[in-house]
Amino acid sequence: MAEGQKPTINDVARISGVSKKTVSRVINKSPLLGEATRKKVEAVIAELGFVPNLQARALAMGRNFLIGLIHDNPNAQMVLGVQEGILDTIRDTEFALVVHPVNRHSPTLADDIRRFIEQQRLYGVMLLPPLSERDDLAELCRDLGCTLVRMGSARLDDDEHLVASNDRQAVSEAVAWLVELGHTRIGFVAGPEGFRSANEREQGFLDGLAAAGLTLDPAIAARGTYRFESGKAAGEKLLSAAEPPTAVFSSNDEMAAGILHAARERGLNVPEDMSIIGFDDTATAAHIWPPLTTVRWPIRTMASTAAAKLIRPASAASEPSFFLSDLIRRASAVPHRS
Repeated sequence: MAEGQKPTINDVARISGVSKKTVSRVINKSPLLGEATRKKVEAVIAELGFVPNLQARALAMGRNFLIGLIHDNPNAQMVLGVQEGILDTIRDTEFALVVHPVNRHSPTLADDIRRFIEQQRLYGVMLLPPLSERDDLAELCRDLGCTLVRMGSARLDDDEHLVASNDRQAVSEAVAWLVELGHTRIGFVAGPEGFRSANEREQGFLDGLAAAGLTLDPAIAARGTYRFESGKAAGEKLLSAAEPPTAVFSSNDEMAAGILHAARERGLNVPEDMSIIGFDDTATAAHIWPPLTTVRWPIRTMASTAAAKLIRPASAASEPSFFLSDLIRRASAVPHRS
């Protein structure tokens, strides 16, 4: 190699004593390589100061090294957690993240997504609920030859294209714990219509009540939008019932914070007068007072795994697809006073 000349992938291959394809696999962090070979090639790359030409590689593939996160989700903290999880995986790789919020009610939604994928020449796409629950959008990504992973609260696809959680079971177990604490009049705030996660959590809540021989009184049930304001409105409705609940399960933490606010406005103490459980375990849960008991949804871990499936599709089948949510017990839920 002439002095002052930039090293090429061919130089790396020649000095390492491996093929150009093997060097490409090292650069792409392929799992199909032995550790000894990987370390040898990485040492040569470091010694030569070789920097891959991403533009040339992207041109050869017909794709940019971009992961697209497409969402229409009102829970800002959930979306932030997903972004952090993706960045955990693609950090120190050639990949970058592009976030694309959309309006799921738009009549041009499919065309908007198609245009985004084609203009950005995306390497892969991650769809968040409720968009991930639409098979037509998944098929659109596949038709465009774009690697896809869908996040959900139930099985939506095969393992290579899915990260999902056990929302229904986790909520049922949370309700069972409230019953163990002596609560029998338990209120419920559902998530928005059209979200599979909202339906799974509602079914889990009803499962938990049924297992304890209880039923849900419509007077202490409400539906929200996963936003704080809707939780506050729901809390006001539940607390206006002739017989208010002694405990409430909220389908996410933002709405739980709103319920807590409504209780405080009425001069009630949480958890002494009413216990509250949320879902997600976002930063909100630990930052409000009292700290919120909540079902931890492993958002960041799920998103990190989804990104691994996107950037290493050859090994996607070996990555986990289902993740367990667990109850995080904090100060907002205590035994019933009676």
